[in-house]
Amino acid sequence: MQSAEIARRFLAYFEAKGHAIVASASLVAEDPTLLFVVAGMQPFKPYLLGQQTPPWKRVADVQKCVRTLDIEEVGKTTRHATFFQMLGNWSFGDYFKEGAIPFAWELLTKSERDGGFGFPEDKLWATVLHGDDEAYAIWRDEIGLPESRIQRRGLSDNYWHMGVPGPGGPCSEIYYDRGPEYGRDGGPEADEDRFLEVWNLVFMQDQLSAVRKKDDFDVEGPLPFKNVDTGMGLERMAALLQGVDNIYEIDTTYKILDKAAELTEQDYGTDHRSDVALRVVADHVRSSVMLIEDGVLPGNEGGGYVLRRLLRRSIRNLRLLAGGQRGGGAPTGAGFMHELTSVAIEAMGEQFPELHADAAHIHAVVDAEDAAFASTLRTGTAIFDVTVEEARRKKSSVLSGEQAFQLHDTYGFPIDLTLEMAAEQGLSVDEDGFRRLMDEQRARAKKDATEKKTGNADISVYASLLEQAGKVTFTGYDLIAGEATVVGLLSGGVPVTAAVQGDGVAVVLDRTPFYAEGGGQLADQGVIRTDGPSGPAEIEVTDVQAPLPGLIVHRGVVRFGEVTVGSPAHAEIEIERRRATSRSHTATHLVHRALRGALGESAAQAGSENAPGRLRFDFTATGAVPVSVLREVEDEVNRVLINDLTVRAFHTSLDEARSMGALALFGEKYGSEVRIVEVGEYSRELCGGTHVARSGQLGLVKLLGESSIGSGVRRIEALVGIDAFRFLARESVLVNQLTEQLKARPEELPERISGVVSRLREAERELNRLRSAALLESAGDIAAAAEDIGGVAFVAHQVPDGTDADALRRLALDVRGRVPAQRPAVVMITGVPADRPVVVITVNEAGRAAGLAAGALVGGAARALGGGGGGKPDIAQGGGVPSTGDAAAASISAAFEAVRVALRDSGITAR
Repeated sequence: MQSAEIARRFLAYFEAKGHAIVASASLVAEDPTLLFVVAGMQPFKPYLLGQQTPPWKRVADVQKCVRTLDIEEVGKTTRHATFFQMLGNWSFGDYFKEGAIPFAWELLTKSERDGGFGFPEDKLWATVLHGDDEAYAIWRDEIGLPESRIQRRGLSDNYWHMGVPGPGGPCSEIYYDRGPEYGRDGGPEADEDRFLEVWNLVFMQDQLSAVRKKDDFDVEGPLPFKNVDTGMGLERMAALLQGVDNIYEIDTTYKILDKAAELTEQDYGTDHRSDVALRVVADHVRSSVMLIEDGVLPGNEGGGYVLRRLLRRSIRNLRLLAGGQRGGGAPTGAGFMHELTSVAIEAMGEQFPELHADAAHIHAVVDAEDAAFASTLRTGTAIFDVTVEEARRKKSSVLSGEQAFQLHDTYGFPIDLTLEMAAEQGLSVDEDGFRRLMDEQRARAKKDATEKKTGNADISVYASLLEQAGKVTFTGYDLIAGEATVVGLLSGGVPVTAAVQGDGVAVVLDRTPFYAEGGGQLADQGVIRTDGPSGPAEIEVTDVQAPLPGLIVHRGVVRFGEVTVGSPAHAEIEIERRRATSRSHTATHLVHRALRGALGESAAQAGSENAPGRLRFDFTATGAVPVSVLREVEDEVNRVLINDLTVRAFHTSLDEARSMGALALFGEKYGSEVRIVEVGEYSRELCGGTHVARSGQLGLVKLLGESSIGSGVRRIEALVGIDAFRFLARESVLVNQLTEQLKARPEELPERISGVVSRLREAERELNRLRSAALLESAGDIAAAAEDIGGVAFVAHQVPDGTDADALRRLALDVRGRVPAQRPAVVMITGVPADRPVVVITVNEAGRAAGLAAGALVGGAARALGGGGGGKPDIAQGGGVPSTGDAAAASISAAFEAVRVALRDSGITAR
């Protein structure tokens, strides 16, 4: 039975049992404290915790999940996977044990012909919590399961909680006996490899006040109503129903694994090491495709970092399987990821048809990361070699956590590659130090993201507000002002009943015209006026956020008076800002449509920002967009403005929207009902933002240019309306000034300016040549001024500002050649070619024989200049941060002294 059929049967069964069927939530978690959905219960967490009232009594779903805590174990075992799906049926105060157990038994044992899974009854076992006589009796008396196949187990096995105070309760688990070839008899208590858990039925009935560990907690009392939370792993069920031994051999994963084996000419099942690599590839490619479909793009933090890691682990394992060269050569297996992505889309497409529709976008992201990683391998390997050389010079067998982190953070070199290559060189890596630095970086990124959304308030505070006050009604599509009531007030991130002049506050109204930042559109600004018991008050609103779905929070400062919870309020947005922002948002839709027409459907939106009078549009592309294409896009968009098309918004079902061809934006989450924004017949997108009434109201759209912001992602920036007009007006003035100064017609300016620039560059080259010649003439005098430091001739010289870096290198090599060859020598030349200092260090052959290395010495010098550097043992170069005057002189003196100290500490005289 195929995976898609398993999911279909599960949902059909529970729909027939009166359950509402809901679509899987996005893999990207709503909770700002989490990256991804990691469990089937996560989207229902507010209902289980009693924070929100569930809209249904009973519901069923198939939830997509991603877990990356055990990513290093993927492939090594047959159980760990990053992407998986949980089949679940839920009851919120409706049925309990008496319903959940019979439902599960019937579906599992009903014949396949009748819509069940066809498990033989004599192969199934059940476990219950010690003391749960009710569940035991249901299994024995109602289901008819022999007592010999019902086992009582302790809290650590058969009690569920979240690990924190909250709901909990006993659970009953159903196991399948795979037979004696998989282990010893005796039920789940004896062997959980032979007796495989297929379904966990959790009966939440307790409110826990403290949780110390899995089997050590305090029960405060009963929950207000009892809930049922069940979880059945789709991949594990598929393994059983398809008669395979592990989750890597089920239909949706093995197709990828088999293709990877074919491409890399491996025979799966004959070599453990290659089997592990093939499993990693199959798992990670499948997971990556699903993450990209939900709007995640490769990056250096958060979910983007996880995706990048999955993709690069896949690419690296393919390279090793295909026999790629160590490190930086052009990796064998280039292009394999494109083929495997196609297989993954096909494998998962029956269950997720949207993968086929979005295939071009998914391929563009994967292909770009594949190409970028090839460059990373080349650059990172060169830096790695310098790091190894430095460690050996210091007689160290360990690469520091800082070095490993720099390789990862600056050059994108994955830690597992650093570990393997270090082992090849007989070195180890300070992994603890690396992990500590990574954790610090992620914590900073997570804190920044969370604080942006919550304004430093605990998310539970907002959950409580939402539960008490209900969903906020947004009136801003039709109104710019309106009456409301203050239903929540925070100051300093905590709830308060009142706030006075000067207080920074977060205000929740029962209804509001203020648009909360989202979908790329910046938030409205404006004022909220209240009239409470203490008289009138006014709040200047500077930001609006939606920390939880349905909750709109206005942030600002109390200008005067006292604001109190329960007071009537008048909310009014700044209308000119809203109009300008709406123009930008509509322009973004038009630019998106025009780009897809010019570049193809793979040019999918990857982010945007709609600000007053200005837009930023990010999209997937494998390379730079030609200027001619940008010009065509700009012309097409402005023709739409001239045609003054009607802009209309309406609500419909998600399925209907897709059938209409409406573009769904990656990273956005949609419910069963969606809002579509149309610009005539030209553009049709799912969008919750605000827009103009007619395209002609945009006035003018001017594209400023495009650039790369990451592998496979480009950015276009544009001006809209009066801002675009003012820009063109300034450009016109500038062109008039240039035509006057250069005595040329406007169309001749590019050629005339190019000629001026060419002559200027030639003059600069001649000036640098003359400077270099003058410097080289002084090389002998510079060499003669060498200091003696422990038997080493140390030459320290600063050249005049403006001398280019090439001249510094030539001078350093010339001076080195004038020092007697038998004497160890270090030559250090510094200068400021442009706006920042540069240092070049060379070491002669005698110096290198004595253990000196330019690459090691330049690091200390460059750090004194506030920067970094590296290079080979004979010559190395570094740079610093911009500085002027006394600060510049002090940093250069410090750089010279750093090298002097290093030479004194080198112990050359003792050799």
